[in-house]
Amino acid sequence: MPQPSHSLSIEPTRIKLLNQKKMTDGDFVLYWMQQSQRAEENQALEYAVELANHLDRPMVVVFGLTNGYPEANLRHYRFMLEGLRETVATLEKRGIQMAVQLGSPPDVALKAGQRAAAIVCDCGYLRFQKAWRRSLARKAACRVVQVEADVVVPVAVTSSKAEYAARTLRPKITRHLNEYLKEFHVVPLKNSSLGLDIKNLRANLNLEAIDALQSRLDVDRSVEPVNLFFKGGTREAKKRLKNFLNQSLKHYPDHHNQPQTDDISHMSPYLHFGQISPLYLALQVKAVDGRKVGLDAIEAYLEQLIVRRELAVNFVNFTPNYDTYDCIPGWASQTLSDHLSDDRPNRYSRTQLENAETHDPYWNAAMLEMKHTGFMHNYMRMYWGKKILEWSRTPQQAFDITLALNNKYFLDGRDPNSYTGVAWIYGVHDRAWPERPIFGKTRFMAASGLERKCDIMAYVKKINKTIGKD
Repeated sequence: MPQPSHSLSIEPTRIKLLNQKKMTDGDFVLYWMQQSQRAEENQALEYAVELANHLDRPMVVVFGLTNGYPEANLRHYRFMLEGLRETVATLEKRGIQMAVQLGSPPDVALKAGQRAAAIVCDCGYLRFQKAWRRSLARKAACRVVQVEADVVVPVAVTSSKAEYAARTLRPKITRHLNEYLKEFHVVPLKNSSLGLDIKNLRANLNLEAIDALQSRLDVDRSVEPVNLFFKGGTREAKKRLKNFLNQSLKHYPDHHNQPQTDDISHMSPYLHFGQISPLYLALQVKAVDGRKVGLDAIEAYLEQLIVRRELAVNFVNFTPNYDTYDCIPGWASQTLSDHLSDDRPNRYSRTQLENAETHDPYWNAAMLEMKHTGFMHNYMRMYWGKKILEWSRTPQQAFDITLALNNKYFLDGRDPNSYTGVAWIYGVHDRAWPERPIFGKTRFMAASGLERKCDIMAYVKKINKTIGKD
């Protein structure tokens, strides 16, 4: 059996062997799709197609739908299923069979791949995502290849350690951008897998009836879907992107920290579920005429999409305890500890916070936006988190509450960006500031700052109108 060592168009640095087993004379190549939930601009998918063509085999795709995905609820599942439904239909047009099956994802992949010549998987950076891939690679009878498809510059290329801040990561990413900011070759699948009778791919879930499928899932139903605000899928992501590029990108440098406006891309939910490629986003933004929108607008957006987002990926990849208070730097832990006994005039329980029952109308509006839409303007996310630190009995309690609410309500919760954003509140990727009560030397944010820097009452009115309180 020939053993190809490279891809036609996917950079070798995106490709990693997860075991030392050889490819077999199996019936097909399997792509276990889990993180990169899309049929377009997906390097893992295209590598699997190229490999199948090289081996003169068909290629099939499997996705494992688990009831026990950490901290996921009906809101997250609905958005994800909408995207998967589109992905199945798009792949079918390319002659690729995709099965969505209920079960533990690595177990689903292992069972589906029993007769595979090779298994290709995409890349995840959270602990359990890494564990899933290690489990499959250890148990599979054939070669397992991982292809990194959800960052612009592969994590290991950028750095071999947790970076201190954006300023230390930025030059490391910048020196590689020309190499990775380019389209990759897409080839047709030579051997269609439509109609292929594969024993372990027969019990598929019906994604055409999402409501009925949801009723079968044993998941947390306490958080409602947000279909009125966000619909899942690559098509919807690209529609939003087009509107952003045509209408809002030119305003991005001035408005990205103005929560009363909507001049942001709203791409984070789609990036979280892998429904749109960050490379595709970057190339689309770079293709915009800088004379019309301003080069500063393009640079500002790419800074957030590439440098800031990949700083978050770097953080969770190299920080095993990224979701605990212990992940914060020593100086921050010490200064917060020094101020444990400080008076806290306003204290709120998790229930009061979750119900938006504080004295602060700006914070309450942000909490309501989060609960009702699954989204919050990033500038308000920072303020929202800082106030929980200020209003909690201890910083450890505040960290736990912030992360729990973040993961429960945001569509893009349980994500490297989310874990890093929460940790930032407590000093990660930040520096020491002038010392003050409660916060010590960690950064402080005040309502007066919102009033000075943006039209915060316009934001409150916008949210009240959005959620029907007007």
